Amino acid sequence: MSSQLRQAMAARVERGEFPGLLALVARGDDVLVETAGVTEFGGAVPIRRDTPFHITSMTKPVLAAVTMMLAEDDVLDLEQPVAHFLPELAGQRVLARPDAPLDQTLPLVRPVTVEDLLTFTLGFGSLIGPDGAVDPSFPVVRAWRDLGLQLAEPEPRSTLEPDEWIRRFGSLPLIHQPGEAWMYNAGTLVLGVLLARAAGRPLGDLLHERVFSPLGMSSTGFWLPAERMAQVPPHYLGDGSGHPVRQTGEPLEAWTRPPVFPSGSAGLLSTADDYLAFARMLLRGGVHGGTRLMSEKSVAAMTTNHLSPEQIEGGGFFLGGSGWGYGLAVTVRADEISGPGRYGWAGGYGTDWFTDPHEGLIFIVLSQVSDLLWNGALTEFGRLAYGAVDAPARGRPGEAR
Repeated sequence: MSSQLRQAMAARVERGEFPGLLALVARGDDVLVETAGVTEFGGAVPIRRDTPFHITSMTKPVLAAVTMMLAEDDVLDLEQPVAHFLPELAGQRVLARPDAPLDQTLPLVRPVTVEDLLTFTLGFGSLIGPDGAVDPSFPVVRAWRDLGLQLAEPEPRSTLEPDEWIRRFGSLPLIHQPGEAWMYNAGTLVLGVLLARAAGRPLGDLLHERVFSPLGMSSTGFWLPAERMAQVPPHYLGDGSGHPVRQTGEPLEAWTRPPVFPSGSAGLLSTADDYLAFARMLLRGGVHGGTRLMSEKSVAAMTTNHLSPEQIEGGGFFLGGSGWGYGLAVTVRADEISGPGRYGWAGGYGTDWFTDPHEGLIFIVLSQVSDLLWNGALTEFGRLAYGAVDAPARGRPGEAR
């Protein structure tokens, strides 16, 4: 079956859907890595196992894990109002309806909590308009754009200091009451500011201390050295006819130094093996190399659906029928890839990760072509991943044999 996965990847490269891509499948001690193609169309540099990628929204699960670690240390509490750490948000009200003028508001029925940020139910985020368009020209959408909050785009990165970013965010009303609706992306941007304040150190330093260093994730961060950034493939997006067009992002040099505003929603770069270390830690119940980084209870909370059926439906194409745990999706019914209980998340530049705890299987696919998320490749590759490596001997899922 590994040859089938390799062939499927190569076929899509041959058709011009991708210049190249990488897939990793792990079960127990067995790890299979398949690569195909090159880093850019017309280029000659092959995709390699250690090629770094913009993982964009695959940043979100990392942020959720650090939140749980700080909660275990009693640095914060998930039921705590966010205004305890972010007083700039204490005066927020709620729009009378999503398309209402900004001065038509209602009081909050309850405060926004840390858990609301994790579950994306804080009442603010990307909107889906009546015609299905994302972030239609409602007054609140125009306002957040005028304020330079950049709630959806990974690039260019915000030039606002975290304190100024959260001040501007706090000047806006919420779109829904806390706990009412699932709304994408804004929760982990706010959470990134909150975690840095709660821990008393920059977000990048906090993630390095609690996750990257203990897990040996030496090629993961909000920036990379120049020689590593030079290896990051460019980003492509289809032109509507399936032809990937190279996008203009920030210059590579901008990613060789710490950002002014580290995005907890989409700011990280990483490699397949680095992210595998993070995924394995979760699969093993919070343990890495004999050291416990998180409790089993925290991992279970992260990887359990917290949404109602109505909230899942309201998540539209963002959720695609999946539920949401803390910073990641959780399947609630069988689909074309597996039964329920699979968890993980994708990145908008063309990356994806899922773990099936029932099968002890981890699957990571990395490209920099956004079309990966909707051209059928994820379903095709995900199905093939299940036969790519043998199932481990009986034991706890993810344990070394």
